[in-house]
Amino acid sequence: MIPLIWQPRSRTKTSPNYLFKKHVYFWHNSEMATAITVTELSSDDWTRLRDLRLAALADSPAILAGKLDEEQNFTEEQWRETFKKLSYVVATIDGKDVAMINIENLEGDFGATCWLGGLWSNPKYRGFGAVRAIFNYMDSVASKRGWMVQGLGVMESNTSAIAVFEKYGFTKRGERVESRGKPGSYYFRMIKSL
Repeated sequence: MIPLIWQPRSRTKTSPNYLFKKHVYFWHNSEMATAITVTELSSDDWTRLRDLRLAALADSPAILAGKLDEEQNFTEEQWRETFKKLSYVVATIDGKDVAMINIENLEGDFGATCWLGGLWSNPKYRGFGAVRAIFNYMDSVASKRGWMVQGLGVMESNTSAIAVFEKYGFTKRGERVESRGKPGSYYFRMIKSL
């Protein structure tokens, strides 16, 4: 296996009433180098969120909360409204948004200070390091953002996601829980403390 070498480059950009950071990671192996830009979106980026979220729901409706037929009818105002509760982190390769996650600051199960949701990556870009770059970014700003104990729920049938989360330091906690949004389906809660 070829080792990954991460070289973070941070840039800060100021927009009206919002400060966000952009990190650029380089993924190297013996044959190629891929620059992955990780950005925390602002409500002004609502079209990026919309496009990525709708692609995620179209690709993976069974494992994501939400319904494509409802969200594709959201107005600009509804998309912007989601930023009041959630932060969105997106990975970009060659100018194309390819992966995303949302983060909600809260007091959650097992001491979680934030809850992660909606992790998705474009199947064409899986294996390029986009999800790893997102988690590297989140860990690098965790103390400033209140993300020191990260929690998430993952469907028990999504064994590949469970393996990914375990690789990034999450562990299952408690018993499986029935999904309110998908009755008859169950999920595990997973926690990572930094």
